[in-house]
Amino acid sequence: MDVVLYDDLSRRGAARTARALCGDPKISLVEGDVADVRGVEALFGAHGPFDLILHQAGQVAVTASLSDPRRDFEVNAAGTLNLLLAARAQADATSVAPVFLYPSTNKVYGTLEGVAVVEQDSRRAFANLPFGVPEEMPLVFDVPYAGSKGIAERYVEMFAKLYGLPAVVFRQSCIYGPGQYGAEEQGWVAWFAIAAALGRPVTLFGDGKQLRDVLSIDDLLDLYVLAYQRIESVSGCVFNVGGGPRFTLSLNELVTLLASQGQPLVVMHQAPRAGDQAVYVSDVSRARRLLGWEPRIDPRTGVSLLLGWVSENAQNIREVLGGS
Repeated sequence: MDVVLYDDLSRRGAARTARALCGDPKISLVEGDVADVRGVEALFGAHGPFDLILHQAGQVAVTASLSDPRRDFEVNAAGTLNLLLAARAQADATSVAPVFLYPSTNKVYGTLEGVAVVEQDSRRAFANLPFGVPEEMPLVFDVPYAGSKGIAERYVEMFAKLYGLPAVVFRQSCIYGPGQYGAEEQGWVAWFAIAAALGRPVTLFGDGKQLRDVLSIDDLLDLYVLAYQRIESVSGCVFNVGGGPRFTLSLNELVTLLASQGQPLVVMHQAPRAGDQAVYVSDVSRARRLLGWEPRIDPRTGVSLLLGWVSENAQNIREVLGGS
């Protein structure tokens, strides 16, 4: 299968990752912005028809959405609509309807202020949601990022229902793994691992007891494959996707885990940030029931694999980060 990457290479480390991927003759890169409707149309005209659109492009940070909500909307909401319209046009012109997989975010549920939380030694936890947040939880768009991603996923569902586009939405929790150039504003598991290995400090916003379910990239890719293979039965579905109740970490616990693997962190504290959830854990039972999917890589194993990649690529990572 030939793969076409469409990316504006604006994210830190993206150009280096693209160069590495394009060493495979079946993978090619087209530089462009999903917010540019003409660029998207040209992509489909020159390289289509496509069998699968794995729409990973996006503005991915709450902080950036607060400082520049217009750009956040243009990329996440309008950019997704551009791709959906191109996919529909392809289906009409060629009778090849591409499968459209859309990664949304757990931030569409807001800060979950009405959900009871209990305080524990190193973490907070839900008091009454033993399986985590279900897909039926009301959506709350309390920061621009949540709004732009939420609007985009609603358009994906709409195109599946109105136009028969085979499409699935994944409300993803904390994804991590080798190859990820994490940053303070997004990709915190990778950022903590990189900072520990390179001797850089990290900032905990709040007391560090914020809890998340974390998911290895390998587990996520398994889910994408299952959804693609079973698209006829799950088109139009929304899935909460993360490590679920089995695979959770607080910020404090990740610091402890890294120290136990010989990578202690220098930690600083600041006040909590707007839009941060005190606790978020995905209920993954719908994906288990409809797709037979289950997260399998526990955080200790996954973080160890991530640290191995950081160690092997320390010089490249330093060049991407800048400084010593």
